[in-house]
Amino acid sequence: MAGESRIKNIRNIGIIAHIDAGKTTLTERILFYTGKTYKIGEVHNGQATMDWMPEEQERGITITSAVTKCLWKKAEIHIIDTPGHVDFTIEVERSLRVLDGAVGVFCAVGGVEPQSETVWHQADKYHVPKIVFVNKMDRIGADFNAVVSQIRERLGAHPLVMNIPCGAEDKFAGVFDLVNERFIVWDEASQGVEFEEKDIPDKYLDEVRDARARLIEAVAEVDDNIMEKFISEEPVSAQEIKSAVRSACISLKGVPVFCGSALKNKGVQPLLDAVADFLPSPLDVPAIKGSEPTTGNEVECQSVDNAPLAALAFKIQMDQGRKVVFARIYSGIVKEGMDILNPSKHSKEKISRVFEIHADKRQRVEAAKAGDIVALMGLKHTTTGDSICDPAKPVLLEPIEAYQSVISIAVEPKTTADQEKVEQALAILSEEDPTFRVKFDEETGQTIISGMGELHLEVLVNRLTREYNAPVTAGKPQVVYREAIKSRVVWKEEFDREIAGSRLMAIVTIEVSPLERGAGNKVRSDISDEKLAMLPPGYLQMALDVLTQGLESGPLRGFPMLDTEVVLKDIIIFEGATTDIALKAASSSGLRNAVSRAEPVLLEPMMKLEVVVPENYMGEVIGNLNSRGGRVEFIEPRGMHQVIKAIAPLSKLFGYSTLLRSETQGRGVFTMTFSHYDIYGA
Repeated sequence: MAGESRIKNIRNIGIIAHIDAGKTTLTERILFYTGKTYKIGEVHNGQATMDWMPEEQERGITITSAVTKCLWKKAEIHIIDTPGHVDFTIEVERSLRVLDGAVGVFCAVGGVEPQSETVWHQADKYHVPKIVFVNKMDRIGADFNAVVSQIRERLGAHPLVMNIPCGAEDKFAGVFDLVNERFIVWDEASQGVEFEEKDIPDKYLDEVRDARARLIEAVAEVDDNIMEKFISEEPVSAQEIKSAVRSACISLKGVPVFCGSALKNKGVQPLLDAVADFLPSPLDVPAIKGSEPTTGNEVECQSVDNAPLAALAFKIQMDQGRKVVFARIYSGIVKEGMDILNPSKHSKEKISRVFEIHADKRQRVEAAKAGDIVALMGLKHTTTGDSICDPAKPVLLEPIEAYQSVISIAVEPKTTADQEKVEQALAILSEEDPTFRVKFDEETGQTIISGMGELHLEVLVNRLTREYNAPVTAGKPQVVYREAIKSRVVWKEEFDREIAGSRLMAIVTIEVSPLERGAGNKVRSDISDEKLAMLPPGYLQMALDVLTQGLESGPLRGFPMLDTEVVLKDIIIFEGATTDIALKAASSSGLRNAVSRAEPVLLEPMMKLEVVVPENYMGEVIGNLNSRGGRVEFIEPRGMHQVIKAIAPLSKLFGYSTLLRSETQGRGVFTMTFSHYDIYGA
C-alpha cells in the first residue's frame, strides 16, 4: 500500500502555452514557492533555472523542454516546462505523450493565441486533463472575461472559473477564491511567499456571489449530484464543488480556470493547490496500453511498482559525448545495473545509472519507480519514442509521432580541419532532435540540414559553434519540397546484364498509383501465394525494401516521394542468373521508370498563417499576402486588432516577419505552422 500511496501523490504535469505567455516565469515561481530554488530566476535577466541553455538565456525563450521535481503539501510534482515557439513543437509533443496533466498558461491581454491552440489540441490528442492559468493580469489591456470566452469558443472547452481577479492592469490587487469565498492578497516584500486570506470586502460581495453561482451552474452541467442541488436550490459546500471539479477535470469534461500575475508573484499558490487537488495521479488515468512484440496482443501496464517494467524514452540528450535518455516509467522499477529490452530496436541493454533531474542538474539514485520521470545512462541504442521493458515480459508502447521538416540550408565547415568535428556534432544534434535531419548531397558535395523553421536551424547552427566548437558557414534557407505522381502506371522491368563474366537476370512488374493527399506512402505485394512459394527465401522482402527505399528520392529533383502506392505485381527469376544484385537492380530501376512515366509533380509545403494587425494596416497586409500566393481564409476581430487567417506557400514567406514589422510600424505579429503539401505553383 505504501507504493500505491506514493503514486497517488505524484503529479506529472507540463506547462504549455504560446510564446511569451509566461510559462517559464510561472515555473520559476513554482520552484521558489515549493522550496526547490532559493531565489527567483527571471527570463528577462537570462537567469531562469529552466532556461539553462545559453541560446535560451540570450533569446529569452524556451527551446528545449526541461524537467524538474518539487513538493507541494503532499503532492510530488514532476514538471516539464515546454517551448512556446512553433519551431520547437516536437518538444511539446513528446512531453505531452508522457504527462498525466497540463497547465495551460494564457496571457490576459493576448488570450488564446495560435500556438496555444496547437498545444491545447496536442494535449487533447493524448487525452491530457488540463487546468488554465490566465497570466499577466497586471498588464495594460488585461481582460480575464475575454480570455474565458476564448477558451470556450476557440478551444471548445468547458471553463470552470475557480477564482476571479480583484481589479486589473495596475489596479490588480489579488484574487477572489470562489469556492471558499475568500479574498487572497500577496505580500510584495516577501516576493509573494507570504499571502493572506481575508473576508471579501462588502463592495465586491455581489460580484463574487454571482461568479460563484455561475461556477456551480457550470459544474452542474457536468456533474449529476451538483445538478440535483442546483435545481432544488440547495447550498453546495466547498468540498462538494472541489470533488465535482476534480472529476470533471480528470474526465476532460471541464477545465478549472485560475488567474494571477507570475511576474508580480500573485496567484501561484492557488494554482499549486489546484495541481494537487484537480490534476490526476498516474492511478487516476487509464493504464497505458502496449502490444506484445511477437504476437501483437494488447498488454495493459498497471501503474504499480511490483509489475514488469514498462517505460517510454521521450527525449535524448547528449552530455559530453554520453547519451542521456529521459524516460517515463509507467509500471515496475528501474535500477542501476539492470538489464532491459528495447523491443523497438530488438536489442538488449544495461542501465548503468539512474538520475532524478532538475533542469541541467542531475542527482544519482539507485532506483526509480512507477510514475517517475527520470534520466537513464548506458542505453546506447535507445532513441526518442523507443520502449524500455523487462526482457521476460516484452511490451511495445505506441511511439512518438515525428514531424516533417519543411526548411533546409547547406552548411560546410569553415576549415577542412573542422570537417570531422562538424560531422560528429551534426550526428549528436540529430540524435537529440527527431525533427532535425542531416543529408549529404553527393551531386553537390554539400551537407544539407533540415528542420521546422528558420529559428530552429539558426539555433542549431549557433549550437554547433558554441557547444561543439564546430563552426560552419550556412547558406540561404531552402524549402524542403516533396514529389508525387498524378497517374497510374504499370511497368515491366527486365534486367539482363553481364557483370564480371556472369550473366545476371531478373524481371519485376511494378504498379504505381497516386493516393489522396496526406495518405502517405504504401508499398505492398500482390503476388499470389503459389508464385511466392517458388521464390527463394527473403527475395520478396528484399524487393519490397528496395521499393520502399526508392521512394526516398523522386525523379524530378530527388526529393522524397509522398502519397504514392507501389504494388509489386510479379517477380520472374532465372535459375543461376537471378542473384540479390539482379533483383535489387531490377526493382530499383523498375520503380524509377514507373514513377517517371506517372506524371511526376513537385509538392511544396503550405503554411497556416495567423497575422494579428491593427485594423488600419489590414489592406496593405492582405495585399502583400495575396502577392505572395497566399489565400486569406477569414478575418476576425480580437480586441483592437484584426486577425487574418491565411494559407501561403513557405517559399514565399522567407523574410516575411521583417516586412510585416516595417508595414505595420512594428505592431503586427504573425505565427506560422505547417498545414499540408500542395502541387508547386498551383
